[in-house]
Amino acid sequence: MSLFCLVHGAFQGTWCWELLTPYLEAQGHTTLAMDLPIENASTTLSQFADAVIQVLPKTDDDIVLVGHSMAGTIIPLVAETVKVRQLVFVAALLPYPGISILDQFAHQLDSKTLQSLNYQAKDSSKLEQFYDEPGMYEPDSVGKDYSDAAVLRQFFYHDCPPDVAQWAIAKSRLQLSLAYMFETNPLKAIPTVERKYIVGTNDRIISPAWSRYAARKRLGVDAIELASGHCPHLSCPELLASVLLQGTGDR
Repeated sequence: MSLFCLVHGAFQGTWCWELLTPYLEAQGHTTLAMDLPIENASTTLSQFADAVIQVLPKTDDDIVLVGHSMAGTIIPLVAETVKVRQLVFVAALLPYPGISILDQFAHQLDSKTLQSLNYQAKDSSKLEQFYDEPGMYEPDSVGKDYSDAAVLRQFFYHDCPPDVAQWAIAKSRLQLSLAYMFETNPLKAIPTVERKYIVGTNDRIISPAWSRYAARKRLGVDAIELASGHCPHLSCPELLASVLLQGTGDR
């Protein structure tokens, strides 16, 4: 049986997996989650990875590491240190060694926006490989205030049942660390383990077109498509569980 280590994205916490874990545990698997220190503005990507590593058992050799959204920049760093069987990226950002997430799509932003972000452009020869990629973010989502409940409902939880959306908004945490966006990723290479990428076809934040492209180009896999928004672990947890269980002998 597998250990599913579930790593949350921005504005969320351990609580966000509560609807998903019963479906995994019903098949005899173990689940594990942690609160990342997102409310500390100085937290780095390596410190996020350390927060995951600290809770992982040292003896388990069947670890499935699942990262949602922001956590796509974290779980490969964990897999550089801990032996995992599989990396699963759920509606996730994908890191590139020696490059920040902002570097990857800075060419799609206007000069005023870049100036407001205090963005220092890198050597264009390092970034030109990204110029022909689809836009990483859905345009309407850029620059929104995600501490606002109405914004969270529109972009994160629009396809969730109303009671789930209200619960999730009430549980939302402050996202003060922006390392996942601004920090140059210290990754040497994405570890050569089994990989999955799960895309929500109705994601209003990370572009489904970019997700499909990046899954193929960066991970060498075809994205698995779910008819969901940005948070399938909350809007369709049973369906997400069925995808996560593929390859474990369970459905």
